[in-house]
Formats: sequence, C-alpha cells, structure tokens
Amino acid sequence: MSSRSMHGRSTGAWLAATMLLLSGCGSGGVTAPRIEDALAPTFANLIQLQRSILGLPDVDASALRASASCHKLGQGKDVSGGGNWTCTIVWFLPGHRGPLRDAYDLSVTMDGCYTATSEGAEGHLGGPTITMQDGTPTTNLLYVFDGCFDPT
Repeated sequence: MSSRSMHGRSTGAWLAATMLLLSGCGSGGVTAPRIEDALAPTFANLIQLQRSILGLPDVDASALRASASCHKLGQGKDVSGGGNWTCTIVWFLPGHRGPLRDAYDLSVTMDGCYTATSEGAEGHLGGPTITMQDGTPTTNLLYVFDGCFDPT
C-alpha cells in the first residue's frame, strides 16, 4: 500500500472522528422548555424548604403554581444550548394578592446543569443571607441555587 493511500485513510478516519466529536457539541437538548420545566419546580421546592427552615407555615410546592419563562442571552438566532440564560419565575403565595415575579440569571452547561442567581437581591426574596425569627442569619436558598435536567 502506498503512503499516499495510507495518508488518505488516516485523513478520512481523522475527519470521521472529528465529525463525531463535533456532533456532540451542538445545542443538544438544552432548550428553553427543558430549562423552564426544571427551574420552576426546583424553585417551588426551595421555597417550601426555606419556609420550613424559617419556621413559617408549610405550603405545598404545587400550591405555589410556579412557572418559568427563559431565553438565551446574546446568541442572535441561537435559542438553545449551553451558556447564559435569563428566566422569570411567576408564582403565587397562598394568602398573597396576585402573582409574584422573580428574575434569575442562569449559567447552563451542555450536560443540563445550571446555576441560577437572583437578579433582585433586595426584592422580596432577599439577598445572599436572610434573618431567621430568632435574629440568626442564614443562607438564602433562593438567592443562588443549582439544578440539573436531562438534556437528551
């Protein structure tokens, strides 16, 4: 076999391997609906947990009716894939008049994991720490939180 023929085969194998690797680098299943479907229930569960920690009356996560609306930042027409996203969560606290809204900046990876950081540190959710009824500061579970979803 000539070296030219071997070179052609190795180039073809390299090209095939490269194409296979690059096919895993696309936007995959990181889409707004998948992020929204993961973010809203995680947020509601954290509210339920935080109320318990703070000694506030229990509220069922489903009663909060949390929903999220997300979009990818700075990508032009690319509306999927890992990167920076922004999301608004609309939720209802039983006994509170009208819906509540909270905005989050998300850093989302291609494997479906994200870190959500509150945009409204001084809003009704509070900052990085909040004060318990006895005056003790504690971590605000709703200020920054992580989650994952299945992007496949």
